[in-house]
Amino acid sequence: MARFAINVLENSAGEILLLKRRGDKKLGGGLWGFPAGHIEAGETPEQCAWRELREEIGDDFHTELLQRYGPVHDTWYGGIYEVHLFHRRWLDGTVLMNDEHTDYAWVSREAYRNYEIMDGIDEDLYYLGIWPVEFLNKDKLPLATEDTEGHREKGSE
Repeated sequence: MARFAINVLENSAGEILLLKRRGDKKLGGGLWGFPAGHIEAGETPEQCAWRELREEIGDDFHTELLQRYGPVHDTWYGGIYEVHLFHRRWLDGTVLMNDEHTDYAWVSREAYRNYEIMDGIDEDLYYLGIWPVEFLNKDKLPLATEDTEGHREKGSE
């Protein structure tokens, strides 16, 4: 089973950071998503989350961990992915994208539906409870709701 660490960065204005994946990427090519990646052998989800942040947006930033959620299994790809979510507050810094992405944007909940989003992103936002459900793409949310409080860990880094 493939395991992923996903970073959801939120700034003080309540906007989330989205990265546009290069069109030739197998998973989500040409679509918008979060800084994320595969958890490698011998790596913890936390180590992967930090590695992916540095690889995808550079290392000139500061964040604070607001919550952790997971592991959960995806609902969009048949449950073949184990997902660990990290919700972070962006404190300061500069986004320096790597060659996996072609653009980035800080996106408000009001503008969110104007972006072509990877499958699973709405579900990640739903699990973390960052925005009210009415701002998400309801056709991309899990069919059943669940109590998420048992999976959250709050803290800072």
